[in-house]
Amino acid sequence: MKITQVETLQADAGWRMFSFLKITTSDGIIGWSEFNESFGSTGLSDVIKGLSPVLIGRDPCKFEQVTQHLHVLTRQSRGGLNQQAIAAIENALLDVAGKAYGIPVAALFGGPIRERIPVYWSHFGTYRVRSAALMGVPELRNYDDLAKHAQEVRDRGFRALKTNILPIADGRLGSYVPGFGRHAGWPELNWDNKLTRGVTEQLSIIRQAVGPDMGIHLDINFNFKTEGFKRIADAVADANLTWLEIDTHDAPALAEIKRGAPCPIASCETLHGRREFKPFLDHYATDVAIVDVIWNGLLESSKIASMADVYEINVAPHNFYGHLCSAISATFSAIVPNFRVMEIDIDSAPWRDEFYTVVPTIENGEFILPTGPGWGIDINEKAVRARPPKN
Repeated sequence: MKITQVETLQADAGWRMFSFLKITTSDGIIGWSEFNESFGSTGLSDVIKGLSPVLIGRDPCKFEQVTQHLHVLTRQSRGGLNQQAIAAIENALLDVAGKAYGIPVAALFGGPIRERIPVYWSHFGTYRVRSAALMGVPELRNYDDLAKHAQEVRDRGFRALKTNILPIADGRLGSYVPGFGRHAGWPELNWDNKLTRGVTEQLSIIRQAVGPDMGIHLDINFNFKTEGFKRIADAVADANLTWLEIDTHDAPALAEIKRGAPCPIASCETLHGRREFKPFLDHYATDVAIVDVIWNGLLESSKIASMADVYEINVAPHNFYGHLCSAISATFSAIVPNFRVMEIDIDSAPWRDEFYTVVPTIENGEFILPTGPGWGIDINEKAVRARPPKN
């Protein structure tokens, strides 16, 4: 069996774009992966296309050989878009191999350790503050609305949720994302007392709504520098967080934050490859290492997890994408021994399900690992092509 064609497809997914990689083989087997290029990875499809000639004629079942060759060819520009492109190729090749052998991808790694994957509802409140009309759900305008939504998440069987900073501005809930240049406050990324006081109040409202046992995560991304991260950590002390999620590329600074934090710290979702994870592990800078399996590929992600296990650190997949990404992230969650919990987006564009042949099942806050060959989920190519991305 040889690779005969490599193609990328994009689709409108509301406030973002979903991207897919299709690898066709001489035996007629098609391998799929999903990747993300609408959030800081502009041009990723072009990078994949640039690497595609190297794939034609190769044996897709020799996925490690193929991806290692791609790493060698891109060594001078390691990481970044090159790593994400290789990851998308790697994940599609694993789908081909699983289908060729008639087994789930997890079986290529010795089979799943767990088949029911605990998940948390990600971007709780965040999407409903800014995109409720598109999703056809009630808009969250104030803390009362936020509390009702938290109770809804709990009543639907989820045992944890993750929110972002949702300050009250002009009498309405808003979002706070200067770290990505979406709101005022960049590039200096400073904090103030009003903001930290609002974080304390927001988490108090959610905790009162869901009770003492439900997990609450707060993700503050790149929105502060070390000083601000410390002040937010102080502000969340009474919320009994499962974790405070921080993005920074400075491992010693994160270790300093972690030593003084009143709750566990999670980080590393923006890192590429074992070499970038190593300083964070060496400094014991995080309690939970978040691994983006879509950026790193399942092979590399499993190696990162093995390395983290040596440091007695559990891992959690970064997963805020579509259903195929969730199946890939769930496979990672199923095969690594040192697993913590899996992220998943429940709120999305109302037509998201159309893009997939199988819609994942979530029961009692657990993602049921698909059992079909490959990832167990294929792409509805006709539906994807029917919704081209917006310019």
